[in-house]
Amino acid sequence: MAALELLSAEGFRADGRRPAELRKLRARMGVFAQPDGSAYIEQGNTKALAVVYGPHEMRGPRSKALPDRALVNCQYSVATFSTSERQRRPHGDRKASEMSLHLKQTFEAAILTQLFPRSQIDIYVQILQADGGNYCACVNAATLAVIDAGIPLRDYVCASSAGLLEDTALADLSYLEEAAGGPQAALALLPTSGHMALLRLDSRLHHDRLGAVLEAAGGACRAVHAVLDRVVREHVRDVTALLGA
Repeated sequence: MAALELLSAEGFRADGRRPAELRKLRARMGVFAQPDGSAYIEQGNTKALAVVYGPHEMRGPRSKALPDRALVNCQYSVATFSTSERQRRPHGDRKASEMSLHLKQTFEAAILTQLFPRSQIDIYVQILQADGGNYCACVNAATLAVIDAGIPLRDYVCASSAGLLEDTALADLSYLEEAAGGPQAALALLPTSGHMALLRLDSRLHHDRLGAVLEAAGGACRAVHAVLDRVVREHVRDVTALLGA
């Protein structure tokens, strides 16, 4: 990661954060009535929307049904207006397929799929505005949407990116920091158990430096967990109040 004004001599990043500090994180659950679950999240200027359907009967060939667990289907997309440059192919491109697979692997590790044999759970996520940490924002939004749908999880799934600027580990990378290059990682963590649902490295990283990046990403994931847990508790309180009114 190039040091081009990304970290000042006083230890502040280009957006004013300290190395381990998250971007401002805001989230809402139950943003749509039609799906079984939905959520919207903002991590800095990155904005993501997630909707969940299921568990429901298998759609398509029944031969795809799994006898001992639910099939988790994930689809990732990027809105054409999400960046300053128009996206030519928001659906069906290689990047979207790769991100969809990563999301599928992440939530297969977290959802208690064995409770719903021969069924299907659909998770759709879309980046509405991209400014770094797209995968992580989608994971965090999808976690809230899955909880909103009442689907049991082993734990929250919380995700954050991290990278190295010379010898300094930075958490929750912005687009500017991602674009600068250098070693970067994205971590999806089950914070209570410390289990890694997914770890993605975007470049080679010597094992002597991996620990610092993982520590930064793990600390950021735990900070994300505190925010998501507060959002869930506030949503439950609001829904309970409405039902009791």
